[in-house]
Amino acid sequence: MKVPFGDLSRQYKKYKKEFDAIITGVFEKGSFILGENVARFETNFAGYLGSEHAIGVGSATEALLLALKAIGIKNGDEVITVANTAVPTVSAIDFAGARPVFADIEESSYNINPARIEKKITLKTKAIIPVHLYGNPCDMDGIIEIAQKYDLKVIEDCAQAHGAEYKGKKVGTLGDLSAFSFYPSKNLGANGDAGMVIASSEELAQKVRLLGNYGFKDRYNSIIRGFNSRLDEIQAALLDFKLTKLDEWNLRRKQIAGMYSKGLAGLPITLPSASPANNHVFHLFVIRVAQRDKFMQFLSDEGVSTVIHYPIPIHLQPAYKYLSHKKGFLPITEKVSGEIVSLPIYPDLEDAEVEHVIQTIKKFFS
Repeated sequence: MKVPFGDLSRQYKKYKKEFDAIITGVFEKGSFILGENVARFETNFAGYLGSEHAIGVGSATEALLLALKAIGIKNGDEVITVANTAVPTVSAIDFAGARPVFADIEESSYNINPARIEKKITLKTKAIIPVHLYGNPCDMDGIIEIAQKYDLKVIEDCAQAHGAEYKGKKVGTLGDLSAFSFYPSKNLGANGDAGMVIASSEELAQKVRLLGNYGFKDRYNSIIRGFNSRLDEIQAALLDFKLTKLDEWNLRRKQIAGMYSKGLAGLPITLPSASPANNHVFHLFVIRVAQRDKFMQFLSDEGVSTVIHYPIPIHLQPAYKYLSHKKGFLPITEKVSGEIVSLPIYPDLEDAEVEHVIQTIKKFFS
């Protein structure tokens, strides 16, 4: 049996009639930028989260950049985040003119360790970007307490956490601003690039809207320096339909995660951990295993595709050599990055495929 790491064609085949009708409807109306579908999806996504302010943008990278600019980040400022995230988290900080400052992570959750944040704060620190990695919420109480103590802004990176909850509240509504990705493979994915900014106030929301549309107060009248980052009508229309399926899809992810956790219990691997007070939505199911290369090759030979999220911490990547960090700078991050493996998990994965993954892993350790 072949088990692909992901297969979005399954989603299309399941909802082909709906998707085709949605796209046709947008083409028939002939409005493709900043139209009714974007407005509707912004309202519905904000409502789903329990927020009042959502702004559709071109991608999560741009969402983070807009959020940083909206809080006034300028050249020379510092923003604290993690190095075991996707590169876009850090590239947004970089392009905003700020310096990324890395705090180490909790080994159990893989999320930023609040106890490591305070030591990283300087007079130049202006914000913290916690990343709800793999769909698992960060310790937001600890993060917000530190942010309030030092008058820092909090921008949540929710790229992998659509629908995740921290103590009963949806992630994305806990900080000053948040950024969501709708990359196709996300829990809520578009059929192209797309993103969203969630703002905690009307003032921040308006600032983000201006920044993402050339600073236009009205047509061809820029009142601030802005650029182009807009969610298009086709993606918004598709996302609005998919939003109605998100809770169902997240539930399926949790079911698959439960099958893995039960089936792999007792093996010499580290399974994901989640606080019972939170709702982990399992964008990814990430285990830790020794002899990772041998393990992944064995699974590949047996038809099981796996991926590493992410193999090289950002502070050790060539593009960020200018930060002058050496190996050993983030010991927990570096340890975890050398052991993690992501198993297939998506709503259209079949039970028989999950069972094949489980049995293949058991075979490796037998």
